[in-house]
Amino acid sequence: METKWLEDFVSLAETRSFSRSAQLRHVTQPAFSRRIQALEAWAGTDLVDRSSYPTRLTPAGQTLYTQSLEMLQALQSTRAMLRGHSAAGQDVIEFAVPHTLAFTFFPAWVSSLREKFGPIKSRLIALNVHDAVMRLVEGGCDIFIGYHHASQPFQLDADRYQMVTLGDESLAPYCKPDANGEPMFRLPGRPGQPLPYLGYAPGAYLGRVTDLILKQSATAIHLDRVYETDMAEGLKVMALEGHGVAFLPYSAVKKELRARKLVGAAPGLEGLEMAMDVRAYREKPLGKDTPKGTAQALWNYLASHNSAK
Repeated sequence: METKWLEDFVSLAETRSFSRSAQLRHVTQPAFSRRIQALEAWAGTDLVDRSSYPTRLTPAGQTLYTQSLEMLQALQSTRAMLRGHSAAGQDVIEFAVPHTLAFTFFPAWVSSLREKFGPIKSRLIALNVHDAVMRLVEGGCDIFIGYHHASQPFQLDADRYQMVTLGDESLAPYCKPDANGEPMFRLPGRPGQPLPYLGYAPGAYLGRVTDLILKQSATAIHLDRVYETDMAEGLKVMALEGHGVAFLPYSAVKKELRARKLVGAAPGLEGLEMAMDVRAYREKPLGKDTPKGTAQALWNYLASHNSAK
């Protein structure tokens, strides 16, 4: 039996909806259903009455729900005590950050913190966006930092999580310049001559935002996908080698733009840039489960100097 099954089950008991709980737990509904079924197999009895809507728990499910709350709280308290054995651990703030932000935003942001907030000890856990969010949901980090666009919100319960906006970012198309400093591949391209396109792998957060840019464009864009990866840094390297057009965050390419190693691929063409926020999230402290002193002090600072919810 896995702890996350209990967390799934508690979410289902409280939302009374498989689809809503799957969103909150950041898994597909079929995967969420399989985890509930696995918990029922472990318990040896039905926990959910699937004949009713909204979803109801069976008597056995009600018993497990009560026990699950106690067990999860006990596990959280135990983890806090174990971390408390290490004084150094109390000083280290653990950040779960998607790869792109880990390479671009995070280093400069920490430098600015040292100047304004003071020195901090940090541990960076670089993951894909889904796994970084799950680190937060499963209690594996102090703070999650990620991009935000209104079309692609994270399904984080506002009653459980707090958010602070740290800054902004823009996503736009770039490519290598030719000998004259002009784009090697100038958008929008032509129907019979699509431009080589360096795209994000399916499911990548920035890929979904890029798809929205292309969908909303007033001008038809003609691209031929020749390469894909889920990391913006990987796309940037390919763009620098002249392999095609890539939609990249400005923070990832600003040095290359200054050095004229990359240029905008759509000069004079409007509507191919998308603004995003960079946000920090943490789980709200509950009861006696207080955050590390340094993590709480940092959050207080961020909340007082940025847009917080």
